[in-house]
Amino acid sequence: MIRIGMLTPSSNTALEPATYGMLAHLTGIRAHFARFPVTEIALSPAALGQFDTAPILQAAELLSHAKVDAIAWNGTSASWLGFDRDRQLVDLIEARTRISATTAILAINTLFARLGAKRIGLVTPYRSDVQARIVDNFTQAGFACVGERHAGLQDNFSFCAVPLGDIEAMIVAVAAEKPDAIAVVCTNMDATKLAPKMEDRLGIPVIDSIAATLWGALDRLGQPKGGLTEFGRIFAT
Repeated sequence: MIRIGMLTPSSNTALEPATYGMLAHLTGIRAHFARFPVTEIALSPAALGQFDTAPILQAAELLSHAKVDAIAWNGTSASWLGFDRDRQLVDLIEARTRISATTAILAINTLFARLGAKRIGLVTPYRSDVQARIVDNFTQAGFACVGERHAGLQDNFSFCAVPLGDIEAMIVAVAAEKPDAIAVVCTNMDATKLAPKMEDRLGIPVIDSIAATLWGALDRLGQPKGGLTEFGRIFAT
């Protein structure tokens, strides 16, 4: 039995059922979750402080008690805080628990690279100022963001209620700019089932953050992913 530990924002209600739904297609792999406080996404000191490392590392240590084989931060905070934050977080988790670690954003960036995506599109539920930070961080990392859409929301719980039709419309609008790939950046806005449908319709890879986190954990463990190809091209990558 392979056990994957997932670090989860406390107000997230999307990623756990979506992850279980994907894992139902694999044999011998389970997911276990630990939460730490996250209730809003904004650039205020209080909102940014939710991602201080202390509570995250405490949650990671609790996951280590379950003898998990990998730990994944199933959240996208590094997209606005800076990608180095997740690289440092992985190092800290591995040093504290002696367990391999990854994150949603590191997985998305790896997938962009493996797909050969230089021109990217971004879809999120976030506020304009947060979205601007995200676009800037991807730009600094060498990606050209040719299209983006965001829902303008701040309350983390509210992200799970963005209608699938709205997510689809944002993806279609971004696809009009002809990116090499599109990422839905938020693990409380579930596009795991929508992504492959949009890929078939648009002919463009669509990376859902929840799916990317599972992909990253499986990749870190050297586990096959072919049983998940119905959830998108990333699982054939």
